[in-house]
Amino acid sequence: MSEATGAVERTAGYPGVGRVLVVIPTYNEAENVVIITERLRQAVPAVEILIADDNSPDGTGAVADRLAAADEYVHVLHRPGKQGLGAAYVAGFRWAREHGYDAVAEMDADGSHAPEELTRLLDAARDADVVIGSRWTSGGEVVNWPWHRQLLSRGGNLYTRVALGMPVSDATGGYRIYRVPALDKMDFESVTSQGYSFQVELSWRAHQAGLRTVEVPITFAEREHGASKMSPLIVGEALWRVTLWCLSERRPGLGRSRRGYGDSTPRWP
Repeated sequence: MSEATGAVERTAGYPGVGRVLVVIPTYNEAENVVIITERLRQAVPAVEILIADDNSPDGTGAVADRLAAADEYVHVLHRPGKQGLGAAYVAGFRWAREHGYDAVAEMDADGSHAPEELTRLLDAARDADVVIGSRWTSGGEVVNWPWHRQLLSRGGNLYTRVALGMPVSDATGGYRIYRVPALDKMDFESVTSQGYSFQVELSWRAHQAGLRTVEVPITFAEREHGASKMSPLIVGEALWRVTLWCLSERRPGLGRSRRGYGDSTPRWP
């Protein structure tokens, strides 16, 4: 059984947004989780943090417990094993809803998402259902990425935008804010995608549900510590799922119907 530590009794939050929970999935991030937690607590003291650890062999969960014991704004969700980024976020979203938060933010543990930029995303969330920290919108930037990785990301996002007709420049970006009611409209509990395709699917569901999505430019920096979790399998899954979603829109019989997404009836493979 998963468990969360830390009291959740506060009612104040970020002005105009409410109580915000930043979900940080971890797997073998013992060094990074300390750094990112400290930076986030300094940058935006009003938000709370949920470290969702997948039973990391390097002891990340124990490190997170120590952080939570020292700071009532830090909580820990221990999960039984490595189940993927998407599953970790779904568990974090569920925890946020159960504990009465108004909005949930996604943030990587490796420092690629600067906590110092979170206030700009939160300010945008005052008038939006979904906010995406975008590398590829005007003003966005990527630091320390080789050209072939930039080309892969740009190309994948272009393909997604064209295939799905979705006006989002960075559908694979993982620095985000969701209003909790918006997550419910998107039926987040039923999402099974992982990696990049998890981010794309949530963007797609928000678009299909008619939710207001805003992109805010960010500077994305390559991690300095630890190993990247990206793999050809993750990229392949994203491209495969986008293709299926595209085909299901043109040939509805390829997908199975979901209900409750506004006036349209999207179909998910």
